[in-house]
Amino acid sequence: MFQTIKKAFQIEDIRKRLFYTFLMLVVVRLGSELPTPGVDPSYIKDFFANQTGEAMNFFDAFTGGSFTSMSVFALSITPYITSSIIMQLLTIAIPKLEEMQKEGEDGRKKIAAITRYVTVALALIESTAMAVGFGRQGLLVDYTWYNAAIVILTLTAGSAFLMWIGERITEKGVGNGISIVLLINIISRVPDDFVSLYTQFVSGKSIARGVLAALIIVAIVVLVVVFVIILQDGERRIAVQYSQKVQGRKTYGGQSTHIPLKVNTAGVIPIIFASSLMQFPVVIASFLNKDSGTGIGSQILKGMSSSNWCNPEQPIYSIGLIVYILLTVFFAYFYTSITFNPLEIANNMKKSGGFIPGIRPGKSTVEYLQKILNYIIFIGACGLIIVQVIPFFFNGVFGASVSFGGTSIIIIVGVVLETLKQIESQMLVRNYKGFLNSDKSFSVSGNSFLGY
Repeated sequence: MFQTIKKAFQIEDIRKRLFYTFLMLVVVRLGSELPTPGVDPSYIKDFFANQTGEAMNFFDAFTGGSFTSMSVFALSITPYITSSIIMQLLTIAIPKLEEMQKEGEDGRKKIAAITRYVTVALALIESTAMAVGFGRQGLLVDYTWYNAAIVILTLTAGSAFLMWIGERITEKGVGNGISIVLLINIISRVPDDFVSLYTQFVSGKSIARGVLAALIIVAIVVLVVVFVIILQDGERRIAVQYSQKVQGRKTYGGQSTHIPLKVNTAGVIPIIFASSLMQFPVVIASFLNKDSGTGIGSQILKGMSSSNWCNPEQPIYSIGLIVYILLTVFFAYFYTSITFNPLEIANNMKKSGGFIPGIRPGKSTVEYLQKILNYIIFIGACGLIIVQVIPFFFNGVFGASVSFGGTSIIIIVGVVLETLKQIESQMLVRNYKGFLNSDKSFSVSGNSFLGY
């Protein structure tokens, strides 16, 4: 990794892209500290202090603390993430969008434009709900329609501006811009979390116990990161053979390749879906002040809150963890089923003269791919569950509550690995172009022989 970064800084074009990305991220963090006019940030901080659960950790980590401080980037890029997921689901459900996706680059540009509009609409809805709902309870210093409108426009514009920054990073920087913005927000909260862990488990303890606690914390973090790296890079390669075709004097095909099926086929989406579904009733109840009491409804809400899971004193609430695990497995299969179509792959292979050795083309190939895919999805879902449950375990048993959890670690590792791969590919493309451009002697009538 460090060797790749070192080589990247030696190439002027990539160095400029890295510097551009850095400047954009500086703008992101500066905007995260710029307060929204007319807002009392202490209200949100007090509200978060009284809330627990993974949903609140999502808000805090994904916005890089911008939401708790009510900065102009309080909504961060969460509306864009939600919009992208919605568009992915609608692409499967709406034939018009599915056709648009198959149109190639033009179709993808149209879908990207629609995604932007949906993002702005979601940001407008969320900011309106916050300004009106929280504004009446003390979020606004002076609750008037004029001040509420300013807050709505500021938060919506801030989310749209972050989306624009993400697209500019993708175009002129390195990596996927939206993922990079999300990454820097999550990383910005990590130092505070380690300070909290230090204060809770190391500070004030004897030297031996403090050192032992620090080593355990570091070992757990390292092991989880290594496990996530293996999970993200793991793939099952299905061999594909293409039959030879003779046309005239030329022979086509006859080559071997493979279909790479990632172990973590759905990425972090199953965790986000499962956590959001589990925490949505908890958040709504908190907004309505209905989360306290001893009734059956309150007990169910406590079981749905991740802050009560793995607590040895109240094991009954860990039933919610079992429901969460089942939801994660379900969404892993569901999301993969709408993004990976074995029938389409089998048909494309058949049209190209390809086949899986030992498997008949057509229905048998579809059944074989589906069987392998089901097995891989289950393994990937189990890996996601392990990574996500580890923070719940230490939170419940030891009270080690931090804003980042398994979801954040998966995102950090995934984005870093993907960005490094893109940097390496840009270096290879540059060297390839340099090799082609370096030989100027192959020219005919003053024109480059290779067209460069």
